[in-house]
Amino acid sequence: MKGKFVRSIAVLAAGTMLAVGTAHMAAAAPAGGHGTSSTQAVAARVLQLRDDLTKVAYAGDVNATKSRLDELNPVLSELATGKRYQIQAEAQDTAGKAELYGTETKRLLNDPKATPRQLPPVPAIPPIKIPDLPGPLKIVSDLLNALLNLVTGLLASLVGGGVPSLPVPVPPVPKP
Repeated sequence: MKGKFVRSIAVLAAGTMLAVGTAHMAAAAPAGGHGTSSTQAVAARVLQLRDDLTKVAYAGDVNATKSRLDELNPVLSELATGKRYQIQAEAQDTAGKAELYGTETKRLLNDPKATPRQLPPVPAIPPIKIPDLPGPLKIVSDLLNALLNLVTGLLASLVGGGVPSLPVPVPPVPKP
């Protein structure tokens, strides 16, 4: 009898802890753009993917760029649909546009002779002008620039500002 009572209390305590823990994860703060641990985790993941994409693109590695786009696009899709993460409607729209730019960039990298499609304009976020990409990635430089701008804007809405700058190479300063 004592064992059943102790087990019942343990189950009740575990259930309460689980309910409290998941309630915090489910209660994202869409109005503030940041809040739950799951939203913060996806923001950290998007930041890492953005930085990785920037680094491999500036290294001129086409295959690694495609691979990073393959990792980034599903995350952007999840953010755009709003099913898994509760974020602001504006951030969902930005994620959707970023996914379109990422998909188009990947399509053009797979077939450089393909005709680029007309994509929706980049939303009004402070543009980040990045230098042109090297060699084989130069054909998608504008698309990648727009994608990185969109993802940076999305990150700002997910984490509430303070987004680290892009790890782009600084152009050499000519010597006088």
